[in-house]
Amino acid sequence: MFRMSYRKVVLLIADFIMLMVCAIIGHYMTMLLGLPQTPPDDVAVVGAIASIVSILTLWICGAYAKLWRHSTGKDYLRCVYGLIGGVMISAGIMLATAHAMPVAFWISFGFFGVIALIAFRFLFRRAFLPAATETVVSVDSNAKRVMIVGAGTAGTMLLTDIENARTDPEHPAYHYLPVCMIDDNLTIVGNDIKGVKVMGSTKEIPAICQREKIDLIILAIPSSEESDRKRILDICSETKKPIKVLPFISQLVLGDTPEERVLLSQVRDIDVEGLLGREPITFDKEDIRALIKGKVCMVTGGGGSIGSELVRQIAQYSPSQVIIVDIYENNAYDIQTELTMRYGDSLNLVTLIASVRDYHRMSQIFDRYRPDIVFHAAAHKHVPLMEYAPMEAIKNNVIGTLNVATLADFFHVKKFVMISTDKAVNPTNVMGASKRCCEMIVQYMAQSKTDTEFVTTRFGNVLGSNGSVIPLFKRQIESGGPVTVTHPDIIRYFMTIPEAVSLVLQAGAMAHGGEIFVLDMGEPVKIVSLAENLIRMYGKVPYKDIEIHFTGLRPGEKLFEELLMDEEGLTNTAHKKIFIGQQISIDSLVFMKKLDILRDAANANKAQETVALLEDLVPTFKHKAMELRDEPVNHAEPIAEKEPVTV
Repeated sequence: MFRMSYRKVVLLIADFIMLMVCAIIGHYMTMLLGLPQTPPDDVAVVGAIASIVSILTLWICGAYAKLWRHSTGKDYLRCVYGLIGGVMISAGIMLATAHAMPVAFWISFGFFGVIALIAFRFLFRRAFLPAATETVVSVDSNAKRVMIVGAGTAGTMLLTDIENARTDPEHPAYHYLPVCMIDDNLTIVGNDIKGVKVMGSTKEIPAICQREKIDLIILAIPSSEESDRKRILDICSETKKPIKVLPFISQLVLGDTPEERVLLSQVRDIDVEGLLGREPITFDKEDIRALIKGKVCMVTGGGGSIGSELVRQIAQYSPSQVIIVDIYENNAYDIQTELTMRYGDSLNLVTLIASVRDYHRMSQIFDRYRPDIVFHAAAHKHVPLMEYAPMEAIKNNVIGTLNVATLADFFHVKKFVMISTDKAVNPTNVMGASKRCCEMIVQYMAQSKTDTEFVTTRFGNVLGSNGSVIPLFKRQIESGGPVTVTHPDIIRYFMTIPEAVSLVLQAGAMAHGGEIFVLDMGEPVKIVSLAENLIRMYGKVPYKDIEIHFTGLRPGEKLFEELLMDEEGLTNTAHKKIFIGQQISIDSLVFMKKLDILRDAANANKAQETVALLEDLVPTFKHKAMELRDEPVNHAEPIAEKEPVTV
């Protein structure tokens, strides 16, 4: 859409006047050289035409496409190209209309025109515009007073970007007014950077915010260590002010030219992942590509939070086919629609509604599609609900895993990757014990004579997943509170969904069979601290604006999770954040016999017996006592079956 600001009008008028002056200079140059003279009236006409044509060519070349507060060499070259084009076109027009001017006139006009245009823009940028902008902003009642934390290279670049944005009324940062900078390098405290004072260190942020009436804090230290970032964000959150951050330096996108090195566009709102203070973990994409490319990949539970992200990441590595298997049709449809919109026909995607409990249905799927790799993500994961329905945890988690793993072996799947949880370590709840049993099944299969490489991946809580505590906290805060935390001392390991899925894929690439891959997830996070920081992110004060209520540990819940069994040991891998737990030998005959008995109890919906058998099967399972009752059997007559219909 064509837009003409008053600044561009001023620039156009200034260019026209300067070019007319250059035309007069060109005329006098021809006089000094003793060349044939042109009547003064003709000089005025030629100069006006040449100036108008040159302005048009300058416009076409992009000389007026942006404001000149932060010009680059490329922008000055546009002036050169535009004026040369204007001179050549103008000379042609004059020649065609019998108003030919000497070559010296055009050379002089072009030479002095280039000098005048560039000099004017340089002076306009360096002198007039900063002073004019400062005057405008100083009286701008809508200006947001901004504190920049970090006075290094990134902070200085960001300061320049904000100043540049203040020349464009439609830019989101047009009303940003940098008031102060903060840095822990005490040698620069008190200095001015581009007219903005470095007022103090990070520990002084709350006091400076209050004194300077700061409206917005921007954290501009992309090279900071994760622990430093968390510390600074904790301090910033105490101010109750909105916080924006530059991503870690590994995530920054920096071009080769000054025009492309704009950090302001990469500033984002602080999120919960940022409050965790963990730098995202990177993985070897080439190893993952070698695992996935050209393979048929099946994802059970492919519509869930982990399963759907698995499908998203797998799709990036050119699989020959992706098969989504899920019992919940809405989630399966959502991820199918998303991938179809993104990839169209370039992705061979199959979406199937099926339950891993149904051995025969899963056998049909394996037989038809013959997957090369199976990622088993289907599971019941909600701890308290599984405490009251242990039979369902066994049916879905344990028997479902046994079904899929057995079929993977029978149909010669190359790799089988099962997703486990830190709750499987020394479990105190049915869900964790059922997942530990799944790990045992995978290790049992790996010990059998098989061509399939069976592997387990284990990680902690996933931010943003279905059932995650973060969405619950957000809903509670948005509704005015209170925020409910089970215990003031409860801690958890956290990771993002993309990290969890990258671990699964990396583990698949590294697997040789039988391993339990464990991710080093850094320091555990206190849930109450997470809740407090989240409340501050909303600009509110914990325990004052939003109450935090402690409700007591839920059935099966423990204060802290572990990532490794005591008997597993730990070995390093090529990836510094991934470790391998030692495989535990399983007595096949005893294990399978107990598993059969457990399956029968679950299918009979005997809750108490199911838990007792699970404790016997998983030696480290120490169930916290709670009353379980078997549901009464409904003796109503079943509806008479109809004759099967042939389709």
